[in-house]
Amino acid sequence: MSNPRVTSIILAGGQGSRLHPLTKTRSKPAVPIGGKFRLIDIPISNCLNHGIRHICVLTQFASESLHRHIFQTYRMDNFSKGFVSVLAASQTLDEKGWYEGTADAVRKNLSNFKQAGETVLLLSGDHLYRMDFENFVNFHYEKKADLTLSVIPVPRSTVSELGVLKMDSNYKVLDFVEKPKDDKIIKDFEIPAKLRTKDSRGEETTHVGSMGIYLFNKNVLFDILEKYDHKDFGKQIIPAAIDNYNVYAYPFEGYWEDIGTIKAFFDAHMALTANKPPFNFYDQNRPIFTHARFLPAAKFSGSRIDSSIICEGSMIGDAVITDSIIGVRSIIGSGSSLSRVIFMGADYYDSEDTSGHSQLGIGKKCQIKNAILDKDVSIGDDVQLVNVNNLQNAEENELGIVIRDGIIVVPKGTVVPSGYVM
Repeated sequence: MSNPRVTSIILAGGQGSRLHPLTKTRSKPAVPIGGKFRLIDIPISNCLNHGIRHICVLTQFASESLHRHIFQTYRMDNFSKGFVSVLAASQTLDEKGWYEGTADAVRKNLSNFKQAGETVLLLSGDHLYRMDFENFVNFHYEKKADLTLSVIPVPRSTVSELGVLKMDSNYKVLDFVEKPKDDKIIKDFEIPAKLRTKDSRGEETTHVGSMGIYLFNKNVLFDILEKYDHKDFGKQIIPAAIDNYNVYAYPFEGYWEDIGTIKAFFDAHMALTANKPPFNFYDQNRPIFTHARFLPAAKFSGSRIDSSIICEGSMIGDAVITDSIIGVRSIIGSGSSLSRVIFMGADYYDSEDTSGHSQLGIGKKCQIKNAILDKDVSIGDDVQLVNVNNLQNAEENELGIVIRDGIIVVPKGTVVPSGYVM
């Protein structure tokens, strides 16, 4: 059932420079995930699965493909009174600049939110999680909060990339700092040893981290953005609000991942290939929605596949595929071997060349390991993408291919000639 008292604002304008070159021609929320989805599908689906039908998506950087995906996917019927509305950064007579931060983006659109519900849910467009927003909203009202942050226990290794906080036994937030680098501050925000647990990777959770998910009373959100000229919620707005408003922390229990780097993106995908993945795309009660493509089923010819996800429309010859995710319309030639590969597939089927083989996809007798192949790549025969020099990091070569944390990344549309070795 629709919950008109809640309006969701999804912040989807980030450049995502740490995910380069996957974000070379698209915004971070438009990056494909799980073989057939895009990152933006995660927050929108979470909203729809929990009755939130009034959704605004704020966009800015390289947003054309993101806009197209949203328009093709999320069309509400005339009787639901719901909407997924895109609010792109633009210049007007009153506003000459682009969005300068998360808070600035919302501030520049306040006129569009005058008819919003009494509660505003602020979400990031680039996290992987499944959350019951109904419980979150109920917690907010029970605490009579002005602002509620969703939080999760995190290990010391991730503290410098998140906002961390202190709270009392009633979950009231006492202090907050965004992405601390000073060891003294990090030490000061540690939770007591008796309250620490282990995360899914076995690391000890030493801090309480913000998930970048905020629930505001609408009048409080308007008041804060008009009172303060701060540009960012995490760095400035949240710390300033603690002294003047009732700010609470909602303890989230479940899987949440900020896949803001190539390694985090790769690791999250490898986790999806497990028998019991921490994030389940197969939950029929809370599905993740995406653009319907009406593709034929995947087709195999003598293939050997283990612990992998193969999406519709794929055509795979006598290949060996292990611990990999193969996206829509993927073509893989006979004799090829893929291990720990994210192959994002293609946006269309290519015409056949004179030898009768598709030009898009992976050719024959290729060997690919620990790699991310973006959409619409064309890889010839006998190609080896195995990081023969065991490099941890390497900048773009003559083909635009990079290595990040030992992971080979082939950008969208790259043509790799037959016999190429890396």
